[in-house]
Amino acid sequence: MTSAVDVFAPPRIVAERGADGAILVRSTDAPGEHAPSMAHLFRAGAEAHPDRVLAAQRPLGGDGWETLTWGEARRRADAIAQALLEHGLGPERPLLILSGNSIEHLLMLLGAYTAGVPAVPLSTAYSLLSRDHERVRAIAGLCTPGMVFADDGAAFGPALAAVADRVPVAVVARAVQPGTLALEDLEATEPQADVERAFTALGPDTVAKILLTSGSTGAPKGVINTHRMQCSNQQALGRVWPFMAAEPPVLVDWLPWSHTFGGNHNLGQVLAFGGTLHIDDGKPVPALFDRTVAALRDVAPTVYYNVPAGYALLAPRLEADRALAETFFSRLRFMFYAAAALPQGLWDRLRALADEVADREVPLTASWGTTETAPGATTAHFASARCGCIGVPLPGVTLKLAPQGDRFELRLRGPNITPGYHGDPAATAAAFDAEGFYRSGDAARFVDPGDPGQGLLFDGRLAENFKLLTGTWVIAGQVRTALVSEAGVLTDAVIAGHDRAYAAALAWVSQGEARRACGAGPAEDVALDDPRLRAHLAAALARLNARAGSAGRVERLLLLDEPPSMDAGEITDKGYVNQRAVLEQRAGAVARLFAEPPGDAVIVAADA
Repeated sequence: MTSAVDVFAPPRIVAERGADGAILVRSTDAPGEHAPSMAHLFRAGAEAHPDRVLAAQRPLGGDGWETLTWGEARRRADAIAQALLEHGLGPERPLLILSGNSIEHLLMLLGAYTAGVPAVPLSTAYSLLSRDHERVRAIAGLCTPGMVFADDGAAFGPALAAVADRVPVAVVARAVQPGTLALEDLEATEPQADVERAFTALGPDTVAKILLTSGSTGAPKGVINTHRMQCSNQQALGRVWPFMAAEPPVLVDWLPWSHTFGGNHNLGQVLAFGGTLHIDDGKPVPALFDRTVAALRDVAPTVYYNVPAGYALLAPRLEADRALAETFFSRLRFMFYAAAALPQGLWDRLRALADEVADREVPLTASWGTTETAPGATTAHFASARCGCIGVPLPGVTLKLAPQGDRFELRLRGPNITPGYHGDPAATAAAFDAEGFYRSGDAARFVDPGDPGQGLLFDGRLAENFKLLTGTWVIAGQVRTALVSEAGVLTDAVIAGHDRAYAAALAWVSQGEARRACGAGPAEDVALDDPRLRAHLAAALARLNARAGSAGRVERLLLLDEPPSMDAGEITDKGYVNQRAVLEQRAGAVARLFAEPPGDAVIVAADA
């Protein structure tokens, strides 16, 4: 039986406390030398295994898989690189990408990498869900792109029109509209010496991407991502997951390439380790999750990445379908989550599934990072990690736990850290402390202060936490995770209570879990005012509050029937709920939570 020892390199961590109370934590393992650029990694893979499948996607409206080999990708990317250079793109004239994950998007990205052209991939929500496209226009104004790409000219037509006065060239893969070029025209370009000169000029400081932050704590900023950031990050991951070098990863992945988790961590891993990425065209929302399940029936991943919302939908499917579970676990090395905390109840279910179905140990692991850290900064590369543990610093990363009142902010220094924000020197200066550490705004604490090798626990986003009228701080992330885990029927929750006497929550219900908890039929929708559901949640609040201090209690709960809106910024493209945006957008619901006396829709804790 394969064990976690074969998957993870043992952590070797030291921690030192400074005179100012800050704690410096680092790995004693050297990360090793990394590649000069992602284009170098890609070309090396194409030369070593040209016939291996690099990427696969579903045909429009159909099943099966369209594939792209490494060798074919190299030929097509070189042609695109030549075309980008001929259209005047370069370090000051990047490539704006509006599309979601697709083979065509990947080819444009690889062409940009090869030519030394920064890519600016945007969340599709900015183009497809927006009415005025002001955010797309603002980003185009900030980045001054020389070309914009969309895989579908019809679907992205309004967004392309919105930036037509700011971007000189528009390219689409299908449904070519008047005034746009076809991707096949770029691919028909004959590579010249220009491409090799551009490739030779690539180095660690070359800008690979400008990634827009998801705006969880403010307006999106353009985070500069250099090739050093990405290549050093993949090199460090290879040190803590040594099996990757011998076992090219096979991914089934939906996480958007407009975000650092999907675009840098996951896609970058495939490029760095010669893997294959099957593009999952589903998402962790009920209406689209069947597509994810269908993809997982077809392809058994070797590593699996998702956000907690995705695992919340996947767990009951695996529990109910033994064949699906056997395929899923058949060659899985580990399950990995990030972007938000995983409730303990969901952790336990996933662990039980792995223990029952897999013929090897399949750890459930996590990490922590940001858009500014490329993204890996810490990871739990040890099987003993508990739920909520974000691990230890990756080799090459120095982590500073900087005191902020009675808590510690995560600050970082290393080759994976951004040099700053595009066109925003003020934001760049504010992002670093006097010693050059990047200020993340997130907090953490040790699992065991006496043994830093046991890792860190995420302690919430400092900007999301608030004080009650009593002056007691509420750590919103911890309370949310405890509530979702205790309730068992909630997909997510947002904690409110700033300057109030107590904390309360807005939340969304999982119909599948609600049916099971309420004893409802398989086709029965459980209404939000169903007495069975209300009684279940009132009892859950009572259990939670019985063991929590004043800062961990949730006195009231209001269920929402309208899901969080990505267009309104309530949910980010990586799948987690933006607490601040929800509280702002749903001020009326917050007022109902705290109204006296509480309305009929508000659930309060059951009497002891």
